Amino acid sequence: MNTGFPWITTITFLPLVGGLIIIGLDQSRARLARGVALGVSLVALAMVLVVAGLFDRSSAELQFSRKYEWIASLGVHYFVGIDGLGLLMLLLTAIVVPMAMLASCSIRDRVPMYFALVLFLQTGLFGTFTALNFFHWFLFWELSLIPAFFLVRLWGGAERAAAATQFFIYTMVGSITLLLTFLALFLATGQFDFIELAKLAREGKIIPALANHIGWYDLTVKKLAVVIFAGAFLGFAVKVPLMPFHSWLPGTYTQAPIGTTMLLTGVMSKMGVYGFLRILLPIFQQELRWMAPALLWLAVITIVFSAGAAFAQRDLKRLLAYSSVNHLGYCLLGLFAVVNVTSGAPGNSVVDKTAALNGVMLQMFNHGLTAATLFWFVGLIEQRSGGARDLNEFGGLRKVAPVFCGLMGISLFSSLGLPGLNGFVGEFLIFRGAFPLATWAAALSTLGLLITAIFILTLIQKVFWGPLNERWSSFPDLTLAERCLVAPPIAVMFVVGIYPQVLVGLSNHSALGMARFFTW
Repeated sequence: MNTGFPWITTITFLPLVGGLIIIGLDQSRARLARGVALGVSLVALAMVLVVAGLFDRSSAELQFSRKYEWIASLGVHYFVGIDGLGLLMLLLTAIVVPMAMLASCSIRDRVPMYFALVLFLQTGLFGTFTALNFFHWFLFWELSLIPAFFLVRLWGGAERAAAATQFFIYTMVGSITLLLTFLALFLATGQFDFIELAKLAREGKIIPALANHIGWYDLTVKKLAVVIFAGAFLGFAVKVPLMPFHSWLPGTYTQAPIGTTMLLTGVMSKMGVYGFLRILLPIFQQELRWMAPALLWLAVITIVFSAGAAFAQRDLKRLLAYSSVNHLGYCLLGLFAVVNVTSGAPGNSVVDKTAALNGVMLQMFNHGLTAATLFWFVGLIEQRSGGARDLNEFGGLRKVAPVFCGLMGISLFSSLGLPGLNGFVGEFLIFRGAFPLATWAAALSTLGLLITAIFILTLIQKVFWGPLNERWSSFPDLTLAERCLVAPPIAVMFVVGIYPQVLVGLSNHSALGMARFFTW
């Protein structure tokens, strides 16, 4: 297990080292800080690509794993490793972080500190997606929260203080419930190891042991299980976010500087979905099965209501913020459909579950890339228009900025789910798996697809088409440098849309292993 080069550990802590190097620089060396930060993020991307090349796509087992004893008396090990899910999240993080840095050219104040915090956040994200022991997984989880708070609080918009405080309170409450849940699990099992906890949960040993340990004999095992499950569920539901735990998101996304918003929507929101897949489903599969009908209703509400909320927005940032909630709702639909099958399920339920889980993993990657790119374009609009974001203020931009509108239009159609672009693949697989597993929920969720098409086409019509607003007659098109910067994510959208096997090949065996694990 501990042989070979420590790829995961090196990738995880490289940004931390880079951040420590530049945080001490003064403002006069802002350009150096930008360069070092971007260079570190690109080295991390190159290393993740090497890991992707070395990854065995035919295996569902953990790879590149390392396990060392840390605090023996508490059962704490430094335990890291990745499967297809972890690798996709590493790739997404490694791609979005340099994009966010390049989009942060408008940052002029305390530049070294800003980019150091971005690198600290990247370490937290890498660690969250690779750690397999709760003790240090939780350290990375919290490490991502603290830099994000300061990025919003120090460099955000006029209402940044309220937005950052709301973001911190919501996510901290979720973190506290997660901590309490795993302390309870440790009391029952003496384990922080996710793999061991999943095995014990499958054998039905955790909750009875906990009831015996704490003496809650007046509670039935099922009631105690639901209480413990609720703590973990809330921690991840807030992070996604699942409605009704979403109210922190629109304000935070709107007030954050554009690079930070890209990180929030592109990667940090995936931490919640990742937690559902990596932790909640393996350890609380029985509880999820009990709660599946209610959870499916929450997924449908998240999909449909957030799409309706996006349609009602006129601020570009708020529209895309609600759109992000809508798209992550499809991930939750696929997840909850997987646990909805009963013991009398048809023989092809493993195939349906595998399709749904593949769709969830691809949707996480595809939405992260597309949403980050869209917010980048919104940032460019803000820079060119003096901060304007109201849909009704624009019109006819394609006449003066055809390349800008064309490339942003591709990103919008990717978000809409147009076949041939990456957004279609994940949503198609989710619905392919969800329809036979939870037909009513999948059918109702198609309303979200319809409303999404309406508000995205409305955005395109109001911003790009129609008569040119004379106020924007000198609106500049993308420069050559800007075209080169946005071209790679646009190219990835086409590659994944036309040849999805490039990602499905990474996720499929992991999805199949999960589907078999969740078959009763």
